[in-house]
Amino acid sequence: MSQTTLDNDDLFGEAASEMRADVESHLEQARETLPDPDDVWELEADNTLGALNALRAALSAEGAEEHLRDAKKWYTMGERADAFEDADDLEAEIEAIEGLLVDIETAREQVSDLAGTIPALRSTLQDLHDEEATDGGEDVDEEAEEEEEEEAEEEEAEEEEEEEAEEEEAEEEEEEEEEEEEAEE
Repeated sequence: MSQTTLDNDDLFGEAASEMRADVESHLEQARETLPDPDDVWELEADNTLGALNALRAALSAEGAEEHLRDAKKWYTMGERADAFEDADDLEAEIEAIEGLLVDIETAREQVSDLAGTIPALRSTLQDLHDEEATDGGEDVDEEAEEEEEEEAEEEEAEEEEEEEAEEEEAEEEEEEEEEEEEAEE
């Protein structure tokens, strides 16, 4: 009976080692499938919407979520079976990756919201600028008309002044001629 107990203890120890190896393997795979920091930081896009779409794609962590789930599953089984002598490092790693995945998902949702908002915002701004250009064009036309009217009025006033000056000169000349004629007589 002691042989059977020894075999069961050996088997349990072996199973616990394999379980730990599985947890570590899934955690490693989860880390490897996390988004690449350079892909999140450096984007190639022609415009804001393209950049947001590229960022949203870079923030995909589906594979990491699956591996984390498997790691948590094997970790939970091992913990309940009291198979791990020291599992604090595994628990800390699981919590770290889980927290990072929450941050990634939050960022992805925010980027998705922006990607949905930016085109509508651009359209609204474009409409507003088009209206201003149209209204501004009318204002410019009105201002130009007013300036033309003012110039025309100024020209008329100048012409009237010139005519009056010419009439005064003509009258003065007539008076001078009359005075000369009277002086000659």
